[in-house]
Amino acid sequence: MSSVVLLVIGVAMFCFGWFVYSRFVASQILKLDDANVTPAVTLRDDVDYIPANKFVLWGHHFTAVAGAAPIVGPAIAVQWGWLPAFCWVVLGTVFFAGIHDMTALWASVKNEGKSMGMVCSRFIGTRVGQLFMVVIFLVLLMVNSAFGVIIAKESVQYPTTIIPAWGAILIAILMGQAIYKMKMNLTVVTVVGVVALYALVPLGVMIPINLPENIGGFDPLRQWVAILFIYAAIASVLPVWMLLQPRDYVNGVQLVIGLFLLYVSILLVNPTVLAPDLIPPIKEGNWGMIIPVLFITIACGAISGFHGIVASGTTSKQVAKETDVRFVGYLGAVGEGSLALGTIIACIAGVGLLSANVGLNPETWTTMFKGGAGNFAAGGGAIVNAGVGLPIDAASTLFSLMLILFAATTMDAGIRLQRYIIQEWGDFYKIPILKHKVVSTLVAVGCSFLMAINGIGEGGSNNVPIWPLFGATNQILASLTLLTVAVILIKNKRAKGSLVVLVPMTFILTMAFWGATVKLGEFYAQGNMLLLGIDILVLIVTVLVVLAALSEISKILGNKQNA
Repeated sequence: MSSVVLLVIGVAMFCFGWFVYSRFVASQILKLDDANVTPAVTLRDDVDYIPANKFVLWGHHFTAVAGAAPIVGPAIAVQWGWLPAFCWVVLGTVFFAGIHDMTALWASVKNEGKSMGMVCSRFIGTRVGQLFMVVIFLVLLMVNSAFGVIIAKESVQYPTTIIPAWGAILIAILMGQAIYKMKMNLTVVTVVGVVALYALVPLGVMIPINLPENIGGFDPLRQWVAILFIYAAIASVLPVWMLLQPRDYVNGVQLVIGLFLLYVSILLVNPTVLAPDLIPPIKEGNWGMIIPVLFITIACGAISGFHGIVASGTTSKQVAKETDVRFVGYLGAVGEGSLALGTIIACIAGVGLLSANVGLNPETWTTMFKGGAGNFAAGGGAIVNAGVGLPIDAASTLFSLMLILFAATTMDAGIRLQRYIIQEWGDFYKIPILKHKVVSTLVAVGCSFLMAINGIGEGGSNNVPIWPLFGATNQILASLTLLTVAVILIKNKRAKGSLVVLVPMTFILTMAFWGATVKLGEFYAQGNMLLLGIDILVLIVTVLVVLAALSEISKILGNKQNA
């Protein structure tokens, strides 16, 4: 199989999604209209609510939702063969992720930029909405703690990335000042910012940063976790234009450059796909090992509930015009799908260009291949090295830096979003102290830090199997978001249009609920009562929200027939 064929098919489907499908949904079902004023304009406070250029906002949204997941998930899923992962990423991006992200953003923009939990409260019921917010909080807790550990591990393993990764913070602050205070040309600011970011890469290689072996009983891994959460707490309370938005934007630009180099190199090199389409047990009909696990292993890159949190948390408060919802929401999902597609090709074809894997072929794949994000950096670096001649070390560092910066920007947004949820709880339950942004930030950071630090384990290995539960919970959240959007559409007399969200909702809810149920037995067998309790809570809340939403839909349709 030629990797170019997979690339062309994937890109062609993404183009269909953007130019045809998303345009139809935006104009005929959501009826986006710039005559409708957005919350960024009506509620502008220049801290959380501020109208943003759609390209800058796309960069913020895309990098906030991407993180490491569209790299890690596909890199693991190709262990079953390239076909299931490829199909799920391509079809998921077009018909699931794009629609989920665009409609979640639309629903929030139509409701003062409120979170999906608060939107659910308004259209399905207050108590149901509060249950929905419990799921959102748990997803954010898992995202922030897991990504904190991922970044810490990368920082320890690749000390050469420290200077460019942290230098990106200063670059972002300067870009924010240049764009919003000095009113400088966006193109000029972008070029200077990206050049400065890449200029830090060779400096990082020359001056690797290693932390002391022990500070107060903390090894380097725990030290990085602590540093990351201190930074995230500070970033969470700063005005969004000052750091979060420009940081995400410049990271989005550098990702586009990285993907461009990767895609061009694939076209030039056309590396052979060494993975089988399906591994032997699946070819023989044993699909139990992949269904439903595939659909909770690849979340970001196909569909992810976390995207709805970001869309209704930070992004919706920055949409300048209603038609920007399609550009930011759907195209953000396409960007992530493109990253997942590039990851798949790097892992199933790029790794074969490395001298250590000269004997890799479809027959030896299951014994030789080891899934994981490391193959993205190694395989992607090998393809770019062969394609455009970039030195292999520099190319691999480029993709490693991409992984770290993405995870960091997701963590930045995640802590801010947790702060929003806690503030909304303070408002709902009449607890004034929780409405204070410093207090709510400390609560968010404290919860996430405790879970992260307790999950590191001896020797730096993560002994808490949080990723499978995160995957299942994340997909359940995506289905609940789609269900909430369906209720909104039906209430607005667009029942037929609601099928664009109800069909993907039904499929992903079935897979995710199935996967979470399977994990119950595993957590019980492992004696992991914490994750068992979280899993049970998520399943109970899911059932309650779904029943309430279906009851509301039935009531609406019943009233319509009686009218």
